Amino acid sequence: MKIIVSAVILLIAGIAGTAIAANLKPGDTIQASNLDARQTDTFEGHKVSDLLTDRMQTLIRNEGLVITLAASKPVVLGKDYMAATKANAGKAKYNPDTRLVEGWVAGMPFPDVTADDPHAADKLIWNGYYAQPIKNIQDYPRYAYLLISEKSGLERRQVWRFLRYYMKGRLGTDTVVEGDGSILSKTLMYATYPNDIRGLGLFVQRYDSPKLEDSWAYLKSVRRTRRLSGGTWMDPIGGSDQLNDDIEIFNAHPTWYASYRLLGKRWILATPHSTAVTWDSKASGNAEFPVVDLADAPHWNPKDSWEPREVWVIEAITPPGHPYSKKVLYMDTQFPRFYMAEAYDRKGDFWKWMYYGLKTIPTGDGDVGMISATGFTIDYQRRHATIFILGDDARLNTQGIHADDVNLQQLEKVAR
Repeated sequence: MKIIVSAVILLIAGIAGTAIAANLKPGDTIQASNLDARQTDTFEGHKVSDLLTDRMQTLIRNEGLVITLAASKPVVLGKDYMAATKANAGKAKYNPDTRLVEGWVAGMPFPDVTADDPHAADKLIWNGYYAQPIKNIQDYPRYAYLLISEKSGLERRQVWRFLRYYMKGRLGTDTVVEGDGSILSKTLMYATYPNDIRGLGLFVQRYDSPKLEDSWAYLKSVRRTRRLSGGTWMDPIGGSDQLNDDIEIFNAHPTWYASYRLLGKRWILATPHSTAVTWDSKASGNAEFPVVDLADAPHWNPKDSWEPREVWVIEAITPPGHPYSKKVLYMDTQFPRFYMAEAYDRKGDFWKWMYYGLKTIPTGDGDVGMISATGFTIDYQRRHATIFILGDDARLNTQGIHADDVNLQQLEKVAR
């Protein structure tokens, strides 16, 4: 009898000492106060500890990041995008000697990358470079840069215009290539607010080759445009925390980086269907940008919905002269867009965390395309952040815009 009683006591003690894992629901949160307790909980069949990278765990525990869970949904990609990928499957070849891709036409050059491919990481980066599911024209009449300090919160708000026209790999048209085939895209971006920077801008011509981009900037002080060094791709944008290379997390020709390494495939919590109100033009103060926790220190954490997504994890080694030593990138396994990245300084210490909230919108030609609703670049050494907020008037494949509408003369015209 004593043996039975002892066994029961031990059993009860064991149950009391073991946390019972819960199945979390959409709307549940993961934050510093419950992070330890929720490590063994599950969401949609995944353990919470498996869905959080080490960096995310640190940001939740020490930096006030709160994750609000959302039910996962399929990501719908454009019909033209999928049709081009299917029609051109097998045509693109990766040349390991030149590190270039030969034979790409349109759509994803490498739709079936496998982890055992010795060139998997290079091919995934090329997928992202050539074939993000964003159609032929990115037309953003307004987007904001929020400059945020941990000490003082929102320091400054800038409003910019962005227009990018793709000359190659064009979707939904018989004219897959415009021009002579040497130019991949043309980009125009300029500030519209506040007045002290109004008119500042860039015109960038990106080539479909390792050749460095041609860039021109409008300088208000002399009221003229100036051609910039080709090395501007790794320079900071104005006084922000973002390099040109950080736009959409990775913004470089694949051969400009020294090398890539596939670290693996895993599940994380990410934001492919941003549901937050990003920019409430009728509000003022911190309420104008509900997607950012401006009220609470450190004032830069995102407030959106996160769902489980399978991602590739890629290490990208930078070239000499680049401020970073490497980036660790998280790319969706179904389409080549990055959700987040970690950047390390030249000593190998963690420096910045980048997080993008994505969503799919109807396009001007009746299809759909993907945009970045928000983009967070947070400098944890400087304790400062730059946050990209896209206006609700963003468009893809706007009717009536042509290649000639994106040029240096247009930059000079709007700047004056």
